Amino acid sequence: MLHPAADIDVLTRFGRALADPIRCRILLALREAPAHPSDLADTLGISRTRLSNHLACLRDCGLVVAVPVGRRSRYELADARLGVALDTLRATVLAVEADPSCPDAETQGCC
Repeated sequence: MLHPAADIDVLTRFGRALADPIRCRILLALREAPAHPSDLADTLGISRTRLSNHLACLRDCGLVVAVPVGRRSRYELADARLGVALDTLRATVLAVEADPSCPDAETQGCC
């Protein structure tokens, strides 16, 4: 049974998911439309194994769900409001230094 995550947990999971460019691309692709893994891998130009690892992370973070379609699974955003959140984040103007390095870059990981 799925349980709603606490506010800090939600933000932490969302941040960890967005910390990886491939996961960001997956989320943006799923924002446009649900997709089967093979189609996502082709669209993003990555191996199915690599995609599978990222989808597992996004599932663990609670951001995407796998929907059975016959003998295959189709992935979609876990909540339609995630698409709105992604749009809002993309439209946000960030004040960044000339050196955009992040002190936590080496600790990026999965949820």
